[in-house]
Amino acid sequence: MTPAPPAWVRDAVFYQIFPDRFARSSRLVKPGPLEPWDAPPTAHGFKGGDLLGIVEHLDDLADLGVTALYLTPVFSSASNHRYHTYDYLAVDPLLGGTAALRELVDALHARGMRIVLDGVFNHVGRGFWPFHHVLENGLASPYVDWFHLDRQRLAAGRGLDAYPDRAAPSSGGAAGEGSRGPSLQRLGYRAWWDIPALPKLNTDHPDVRAHLWSVAEHWLRFGIDGWRLDVPEEIDDEAFWREFRLRCRAVNPDAYLVGEIWDVAPDWVRGDRFDALMNYPLLEAILGFVGGPSLDAALVASHHQLSLHVRASAAAAFASELAAQAADYAPATVAAQLNLLGSHDMPRLRTLVSGDLAAVRLAVLLQMTLPGAPCVYYGDEIGMEGGNDPDCRRAFPAGEAGRDDALRATFRDLIALRRAHPALRADGVRVAAAFGSCVALVRGGHDDPSAGSETLLVVVNAGTDPASIPLELPELAGRRLTALAVAALPAGTPAEIDRDGAVVVTVPARAGLILAPIL
Repeated sequence: MTPAPPAWVRDAVFYQIFPDRFARSSRLVKPGPLEPWDAPPTAHGFKGGDLLGIVEHLDDLADLGVTALYLTPVFSSASNHRYHTYDYLAVDPLLGGTAALRELVDALHARGMRIVLDGVFNHVGRGFWPFHHVLENGLASPYVDWFHLDRQRLAAGRGLDAYPDRAAPSSGGAAGEGSRGPSLQRLGYRAWWDIPALPKLNTDHPDVRAHLWSVAEHWLRFGIDGWRLDVPEEIDDEAFWREFRLRCRAVNPDAYLVGEIWDVAPDWVRGDRFDALMNYPLLEAILGFVGGPSLDAALVASHHQLSLHVRASAAAAFASELAAQAADYAPATVAAQLNLLGSHDMPRLRTLVSGDLAAVRLAVLLQMTLPGAPCVYYGDEIGMEGGNDPDCRRAFPAGEAGRDDALRATFRDLIALRRAHPALRADGVRVAAAFGSCVALVRGGHDDPSAGSETLLVVVNAGTDPASIPLELPELAGRRLTALAVAALPAGTPAEIDRDGAVVVTVPARAGLILAPIL
C-alpha cells in the first residue's frame, strides 16, 4: 500500500503533556491531599494537574505556536501516569472526568487545534474490571480467556497473586513474553515486563480485540483526532493493527495513528497500520551531533535506549543518519513522523546536555527545520530539567520562577518560521555539505512541490570554533543568502552566490543559521 498520512500532520506542531504535571485548575476540587506541586516528583505521588488546567493555558500554547496536543493516558487509572488503565471508556475523575475532556476537545477545535490521545492496549491495570472479575471468580469468570493465566494453578484452588510483597525485587525486563516466564509462574498471569500491576491482555481473543477496537472508535466519535499507540510491538499481530486502522479511519478519515516504536521500523508504516512512528532515531542523531562535549555520558549510559544509540558524532554521521531515514521511509511518511527531542520516558533534553543552552537551541533548530511533525515535551521550551523517570515528569512551574523566557522565545520564533515557510515543512532534505562539526541542509526547491517552490538553507556549526563552509548551490546561482531572524541565534552576514553556484557561509561556534536566497 502507499502510505497516506493525514494531510494536516505535516503542518502540525505538537506539544506533549503529562496531565498530572502540567496545570491544576481551581475549578476542579480534588478528593484529598496531593503531593506538593513544586516538590520533586515521586513514582506514586499525584500533583493534581487536570484537563481543565490545560484548557486554561491554551492561550499560552497558541502563543508558542502549538497546533496539536498529544496527551499521555487520560483514562481511569490508579497511577499518576495512567498507563495502568482500569476503564478505557471513562476519563479519570482526578483529571475532571469525561466532561473535562469534552471541554478540552471543544476548546481546541474552536481554535483550529487538534488532540491525540495515548492508547495503551497491550496491558491494563489490576483494577480493569475483567481482571478483577477473574481475581474474584477464578476459572468460573466469563473473562478468564481475556488474559494469559496459569490454569493449573487456578484449578488447584490457588488464586492469582496480584499484590505480592511490594518489597520483593522485580525481575524486570521482558522475560516470559511468549513463554511460561517468571510472571506467569510467580503471579499466575503474564504481566508486561513481569510487573504485577500490569496484566497483559490476550489480544488473540475475539472479545478482547472487539473491545479494544470499540474503544478506539468511541473516542474518535467523541472528537479526538488520533491515537498514539503504546508499545505496539508487544501486540505482534499485523491483522489486529490493520483492522484497528480500518476502524479508526472509518470513523475519522483524518485520524493520525502514530506508534511508540523506538527503532527504525518501516514495516509498520507501509500504509496498512500506522501513519508514523515516534522518531527516536532522529532524536538520538540530533543529540549525538549537537550535544558533543556537553553530553552527560553517565546519564546517557543509565537509560535503556539512549545508551545503545547516542554517541557524540560529527556532521558526516548525522548527515548519514538523515539519508538513511529518507531511504527507509516513503517521503510522505518522513513528513508525518513525530519528531521529538524529549518525552516522559527519558531524561530532559537540557539535563542530557549538562545545561548547555547552545546545544538545546541547535537541537530545536534542527527539529523545527527537518521533515516531520515536531513535538515539544511540556516545559522543554522554558528549560525544565530532570533525569530518568520520575524526575523527567516534574510539575510545570506555576509561577514565573524556573522559566527561561529567552529560550521560550527561541522555540516560539523557530515554530513561527516553520509555519511561515513551506520549505521547512516539505518532504525532502538534501545535504549540501557535512564535514567536521558543520552540516548544511537544503530544504525545498523547485523540484519539490510540497515546498511551494521555496528554497531555504539550514546551516549548523556544532563545534566550539567558528567555521566557514564552502557550498555548491547551482540552483541558487547569482542569488544572495540572508539569515532569517530568530531569537538568540546569530544574524549572520549576507553571502553572495557566484554565477557557478559557489558560496562560503561563515557560522559562529555552537550556532546555526536559516538562510533564504534573495535576488
